[in-house]
Formats: sequence, C-alpha cells, structure tokens
Amino acid sequence: MIKGFHHAAISTPDLQRCIQFYTETIGGQVAWEFGWDEGTPEADAFTGVKGSACRAAMLKVGDSFLEVFEFSSPSQESRTELRPVNLHGITHICLEVTDIQGEYERLKQAGMAFNTEPMSQDGSTLVYGRDPDGNVVELIEFHG
Repeated sequence: MIKGFHHAAISTPDLQRCIQFYTETIGGQVAWEFGWDEGTPEADAFTGVKGSACRAAMLKVGDSFLEVFEFSSPSQESRTELRPVNLHGITHICLEVTDIQGEYERLKQAGMAFNTEPMSQDGSTLVYGRDPDGNVVELIEFHG
C-alpha cells in the first residue's frame, strides 16, 4: 500500500548554497545529513551511477522533505542554460504558502528570480521562480 509522497530530490553543484537557500530563505530545516565515498558498491548499485561519491542532506520543509545531493564523482558538466518546464521529467517542486504576495516579495527581496508576479486562477494564486541552481520552485496559495 502506498502511503503518500515523502520527498523530492535535487542534485546541486554546491550543497552548502542549496542547504542555505532551502533553510535560511525558504524556512526548512536540516533533518539529517549523509553521504558516501567513491568505491561504495551498494551506493553505485542503488543510484545506477558507477564510481559515485556524494554528500547529501534531507531537509524538512513543512510536512514534506527535500533531499539535496552534491556528487563529487563522477565529474559532470555544469548546466549552461535553464531547463524549461515543458521537457519530459520532473519539472518543478511546489510549496504551499498562506500569504503568497508576502512570500513572493520576501523571496524576491532575497534574490529569487520569478517569471511573473503571482497570478490567480481557479481558486488559487501561483507563481514560478527559480532556486540558485535554476530549479523551478512554484509557490501556491489555495483560496476557499
């Protein structure tokens, strides 16, 4: 039996910057940290990545979790452009808020880039922004 959604995960080139954004700016907290060294066959088997090594953290954000990884091995190319949300795969994470205009202003002041100002539609107000790594973070407030 599936109980529900537990967490989403993001791979980042800078774990500390990512943790700082999702804790200090968004308001989450570090639940636990973990990682593994290169040459850990169980981690390679589980991730499907040969020669993997990483540091990671599980962050509690409201009632859910966000897992963030920084892989030191194998080496990878840096992202050169922002991934559009119409590409197949996971497109964004969404955070439910109670004062979307206030959160939008607070996060914009903290340096978060947004596509537009919050927009209302079908019983909710929403807006898409980007975290420091360019991942899309939606804010949504439900009405009624």
